Amino acid sequence: MLLIPAIDLKDGRCVQLRQGVMTSATTYSDDPPGMARRWVDAGARRLHVVDLDGAFAGRPVNRDLVRGIVEAATGVPVQVGGGIRDAAVAADYLDAGANQVIAGTRAAEDPDFLRALAAAYPSRVILGLDARDGRIATRGWETDSGVDALDFVASLGGIELFAIVYTDIGRDGMLTGVNALATRQIAQAVPVPVIASGGVRSLDDLRSLKALHVAPEKLIGVISGSALYEGTLDFAEGQRLLDAP
Repeated sequence: MLLIPAIDLKDGRCVQLRQGVMTSATTYSDDPPGMARRWVDAGARRLHVVDLDGAFAGRPVNRDLVRGIVEAATGVPVQVGGGIRDAAVAADYLDAGANQVIAGTRAAEDPDFLRALAAAYPSRVILGLDARDGRIATRGWETDSGVDALDFVASLGGIELFAIVYTDIGRDGMLTGVNALATRQIAQAVPVPVIASGGVRSLDDLRSLKALHVAPEKLIGVISGSALYEGTLDFAEGQRLLDAP
């Protein structure tokens, strides 16, 4: 399992939000590509990049910064989300060097779009499954779709995704602990690898995910933002724990 640093972009800066609220942003760097280099130098094997402005605008806003991050990552895989609501935007990010693109809002609202995108780019599409109280939230997490996250993933049979990033919005940025139970439910519901996200605070959260005894090929990573930036979780120590038998 990989520990995946999050680089969330707002107004050209690397920030973290609390529960997805844009006015709650804490800035951690004015140099997002430099932050990417920091995590690569620390041993990160994958980076998670989200254009928060793009997620709210419905189109890429920090495209040039994303390109800079991909270049700074020097070969480390980068997954990119935020405002990817048509195939042309996805293609642009992939052509720019992103290894995977994350489809969230458009995928939830139009599963046929997700199916077509995954067919066009095998193993290069991730479903961003963002849930509040078990229901999918879209459009920068501002809209409650009313769709149960488990029901939604159960309907996705046959779509060949690289992975699903499951985020518990209520815990995101709050340092209150990862939702291990919901993560396991999602992992058991679909034959697609899952990446956990939201609420990670410390090594205890990584231990709780390992204790789920989900097959290694089903739970392939956990994203951390605030914990790494605030220092409640040390990257190298966390990755060592995940690498241990």
